[in-house]
Amino acid sequence: METITCDVLIIGGGPAGGVCAVTAKMNYPQKKVLVVREMEVQMVPCAIPYVFGTTLGSSEKNVASCAKAEEMGIETIIAKVEEVNTEAKMARTSAHEIHFDKLVFATGSVPFVHASLQPSLAFEGVFTVPKNKQLIDKAKTYIDNVKNIVVVGTGFIGIEMAMELKESGKNVTVIGGSKHILKGTFDSEVAMQAEEILLAHDVAFISEDRVSGVLDDNGSKIVRGVQLKSGRVVPAQAVILATGYKPNTQLAKEAGLFLGHYGGIWVDEYMRTANHDVFAVGDCCARRGFISKVPSKVMLASTSAAEGRMAGSSLFGFKYLKGFSGTIAIFSTMVGTTAFSSAGITEEEARKSGADIVVGSFTGMNRHPGSIPGAHKQFVKLVAMRHSGQIIGGQIVGGNETGEMINIIGVMIETKMTIYQVMSMQVATQPMLTAAPTNYPIVMAAAMIAQKIENH
Repeated sequence: METITCDVLIIGGGPAGGVCAVTAKMNYPQKKVLVVREMEVQMVPCAIPYVFGTTLGSSEKNVASCAKAEEMGIETIIAKVEEVNTEAKMARTSAHEIHFDKLVFATGSVPFVHASLQPSLAFEGVFTVPKNKQLIDKAKTYIDNVKNIVVVGTGFIGIEMAMELKESGKNVTVIGGSKHILKGTFDSEVAMQAEEILLAHDVAFISEDRVSGVLDDNGSKIVRGVQLKSGRVVPAQAVILATGYKPNTQLAKEAGLFLGHYGGIWVDEYMRTANHDVFAVGDCCARRGFISKVPSKVMLASTSAAEGRMAGSSLFGFKYLKGFSGTIAIFSTMVGTTAFSSAGITEEEARKSGADIVVGSFTGMNRHPGSIPGAHKQFVKLVAMRHSGQIIGGQIVGGNETGEMINIIGVMIETKMTIYQVMSMQVATQPMLTAAPTNYPIVMAAAMIAQKIENH
């Protein structure tokens, strides 16, 4: 067994682990940083659905680059860490004994499957959506050769998978327990816009029903359909369980780390565990909402990357006074050619919690004048506290620029900007690139809220 010594050991090489490694090396260039990960080829997690359709078409086109880490002298071992002793500051793989000063768990998440559906994982034609190239390739090979597919789950992964499969010529049925797709991330009026596009592409959607079991023929364990709780049977040759993810924390649990809400590793705002030489970042750690301060199930690469930067810069002392204050749940997706983005708290979530809020929305064009070729309708909705005007949420529907516009709203939420500050915000506009300066949608949505507060 080879003995290795390093200053920083990072277990896992996904978005959180990769960013943590690069940030650590940037801040502490003299330190030896070692990443141990199981996958030789790292996929871009959010792009996995596009492997199954015409957008990418192959997992070979969905590979995350490790060039930056290699240039910086970050070392990588492809192996599975089987044991961690935090007191002795030692970890073992099947072929290595690694001694470290600082340890970072970045073990990510694994697909969540409800207990009632776990027996179906043994069926031929039933797949989850793991971040594993070999398993994704296996699923794609099978799905390429069938016609009728059921997607269980109405979140981003499920809807993106459904759209890609439909574009590649499959018959697709999406099944979910909620009334609308993407529910929880968007308010109903926004979710319904996404749903209309889904249906317009001839993807079937069965709402407010759940899959109770996967059916086969006389014990063959080859998928022939799914049984719903309502009693309905939906024929299928393949079933994709896009029912979310859970923290991958078995190794951390065996190492004696304290697990917080939803099974994630407990960390403070600098991503430290109770042992300040041991950190955790990404989907494997417990999270809370930036606004609500309550435990959150949100799992996003953007949140993971932010946590990785915080931990990587704080390993040997605080570089920043501001720690990581929680996830703002900032999302973007495409349904057809329309982008949908959200950040912070939705109106429905805020009202359910009893918050005294005011909402404002504005619909305009993303170019000026709107007759410019390629112009797209743009909808912006903001949620703000009534008495302070602080912005706590926002949603956008529109063209490709939606993905960057939501980042503006994300910064507004994190910096606790008010609608009054937004109304005096100066923006760069150009006819071919943006909405008009006289009707910039984020500013106009803030103005709508101010008007409601004034007239209350």
